[in-house]
Parts: sequence; structure tokens; C-alpha cells
Amino acid sequence: MVTTIETPRLNLRPWREDDIEQIVLGLNDLQLAKWLAFVPHPYSTSDAENWVRRCQAIASTGDRPTAYEFAIELKAERKVIGGVSLNKIDWSAGTGGGGIWIATPYQGLGYGREAFDAKIRFAFRDLGLTKLVNGYFDGNENSWAMQRKLGYRRVTETPSRSMADGRQTIEHVTMLLRSDWQDRQDHTSDRVRSEA
Repeated sequence: MVTTIETPRLNLRPWREDDIEQIVLGLNDLQLAKWLAFVPHPYSTSDAENWVRRCQAIASTGDRPTAYEFAIELKAERKVIGGVSLNKIDWSAGTGGGGIWIATPYQGLGYGREAFDAKIRFAFRDLGLTKLVNGYFDGNENSWAMQRKLGYRRVTETPSRSMADGRQTIEHVTMLLRSDWQDRQDHTSDRVRSEA
């Protein structure tokens, strides 16, 4: 089953072989890769090929996969500018996680928030999950700002390591409950109606 998500400016869709060049261009950037737990540096074509094969294998696992891995495609340019994951899905517990990356030239334009918000909506509304657990490395204030705006709260810290530059760091673990997300959706809808 192929899952795609459309937003005003983006298509979140399965990874394909013709995305490999854009993956390498995006992730072979130490200033980006240092914030991602499992991305090596340098990032090679074979790394990207392996990633696409892995994602295609995950996508073909049946009705209830444990992960959804999406390429973030900019509609206007039909170009992949990043990736977003909904992974570590535990169907019995109703939980999931996953991260996001946006290629450096496309950062600061709201694409990350738009894609992450769509992932959250998919997880809670379409899949019926009840809790998302994410995180960010110490110092990655842009990631925390985005997560905070979407309703996440910090719940703990854990030692971690960046694969790209090998440094030991702290991962701030964050969480969003479906009930909190729904309350925010309801509040936003009420505010829009009152302003109309």
C-alpha cells in the first residue's frame, strides 16, 4: 500500500531511486548531519541507495507497518528537499516516533513544520496512535522551537551520540499526546470561527 500525504506546499511520499541524488546533496552536509543520530559523514551514494532500499522494504511489510518513511517533495519544483519519519510504531501501545530533516537551502521557510505537522495529523487522525515520542540533540534549538510550537513537551534527557561527527551529546526526549494535540486543534478551530 502506497501512502502519500499532501499539504499546501508539499507532497510526503515514498522514497524512490530517482531521489538518491537529492538525498546525498541534502545529507552530505555536516552542519545538517550533526543533528541527526544515524546519518554518517561523509554521506555517500551507497548510503542513499541502502536507505531507499530499506524504506521500500518497510513499505511492503503489509497493513500495519512499524514505520512510514516519507520523502518531502516541494510541489512547486517537484524536488525532494528532505525527509520525515513516523517510525518505532507500537500498535498495541499506540505510540510512535520519528524525525525530520530539511536540506540547508530550504531551512527557515516553514517546510519542516508543515511536514512535521502533517506527520502528526497522519499519526493521530489516520492511524489512531495516542502518543508520539521524539527528541532533539542539545543545541538544536530550531528543532525544539518547531516541536514546542506543535505542542510537544520535554520529558527527559538521555546520553546520545552524533554519528556524523562522533560527539557525545544529550538528547532531549519530547512527547506529544493525541489528547493535547486534539485540544490544540479544537482551540485553533474555535479561534478561527470567532475571528470570522
